Amino acid sequence: MSDQNPTTAAPIDGAALLDEVEAFHRRFNIFPREGAYVAVALWDAHAHLLDAFDSTPRIAFLSPEPGSGKSRALEIMETLVPNKMAAVDASPSALFRSVAGIEGERPTILYDEIDTVFGPKAGDNEQLRGFLNAGHRRGRLMYRCVGDGANQTVQGFPSYCAVAMAGLGGLPDTILDRSVIIRMRRRAPNEKVEPYRLGTHEPQGNAIRDRLAAWADQVRNKVKDAWPAMPEGVTDRPADVWEPLLAVADAAGGAWPERARAACVELIKSSQSNGKASLGIRLLTDLRDHVLIGLDKLPTIAVLDRLNALEDAPWADIDGKPLDSRSLSKMLKEYRTGTDEPIVSRNIRTAGGILKGYYAVDLYDAWTRYCPPPQNPATTATPLQPSSQPVLA
Repeated sequence: MSDQNPTTAAPIDGAALLDEVEAFHRRFNIFPREGAYVAVALWDAHAHLLDAFDSTPRIAFLSPEPGSGKSRALEIMETLVPNKMAAVDASPSALFRSVAGIEGERPTILYDEIDTVFGPKAGDNEQLRGFLNAGHRRGRLMYRCVGDGANQTVQGFPSYCAVAMAGLGGLPDTILDRSVIIRMRRRAPNEKVEPYRLGTHEPQGNAIRDRLAAWADQVRNKVKDAWPAMPEGVTDRPADVWEPLLAVADAAGGAWPERARAACVELIKSSQSNGKASLGIRLLTDLRDHVLIGLDKLPTIAVLDRLNALEDAPWADIDGKPLDSRSLSKMLKEYRTGTDEPIVSRNIRTAGGILKGYYAVDLYDAWTRYCPPPQNPATTATPLQPSSQPVLA
């Protein structure tokens, strides 16, 4: 927070200042989408206003290969955010104590190479995952035992802080759900950036940072009371993620409110198309769109044949073997029918006798709740009509 009294300081043009933040990033960063420049500039500014919000979005720069500009993006952000804390392989306890440090000195954590923490060889790291998840919401504490032997006591550690991350591959779903996701790419030969020189450019970024802090002091009360309008269709967790960023854009004015909402829609759509749905949702979607098309029921053996024959689907190789009836049953039992019963196989009468199988009517409620809208509704499975009576086991 700036030392200057916001009631006496000359008003700062927030829109022009955010333009300057964006231009500073554009000198050194190539982002895959225009909306990413908007989101990053708003995120930098929101870090100066953290206590005005109920939540803080994580921002994640991810790529399939190294050399895609992720670390440079964090390096530029370091110059623009308050109380930077660059972290690589930091322990959860170190992060707990850093956030619980001196009042008013809450760090902005910039965590590079986070794939070394959550990658396939790194284990679960549940403590760090819990810290990142809890710290998304203001007022959440992480409780730990402190002290020695029989003298231990339970202590709550504040976890609310702004976190930017960069890494290869993906992140746990619970973290991605709380993040603005920017999927980085290597620069093409025609994409040029200015070489970054710490001694020259860090002071330039710090000067912008100081003006961001002063502007934050001037708009803090306005932002704190804001309820920004969301773009149509943005609700639930995505709305939680974007609300602080849209509040910053509205406070800045100019073209930023419109640009911020366009970026919100663009990046949410991008994260949904690039994101990996859970295996259960993939199963439900494939059953709806490829297996039970035009059918009200199908024996399990035929369901498995159709699933395992799908190209670009995981069912023919689940842990080294094709999906079988036991695994199919286990996965579907996690979901419920419209009458709140587990989805299970039931008897189907065929010309050759009674076979176990699945009814579309049992899956319809789960399709409605969990699956994305069908690309071609006319060819997807439909539920049984009320007059159709299944054969009971």
